[in-house]
Amino acid sequence: MEQEALAGGLRKELLLDLVRMRMPYGKYKDRVLCDLPEFYLVWMAQKGFPKGKLGTLLATLYEIKVNGLEYLLKPLR
Repeated sequence: MEQEALAGGLRKELLLDLVRMRMPYGKYKDRVLCDLPEFYLVWMAQKGFPKGKLGTLLATLYEIKVNGLEYLLKPLR
């Protein structure tokens, strides 16, 4: 069954991962991804997001935060 698409083509599963998954390494290790500070995401965007699912999630979170769309995550917390 295909997942329900949300605002801007985001998938529900992707948004759920942002409020459940924890940062696996670095200064913000064990912090829930959606709680990462915007300046850290900006820095990562400049350096290049990691490959794979984590990179996709961080890039998505970056877009959410810089465009003021955090309200999309609030009901999922």
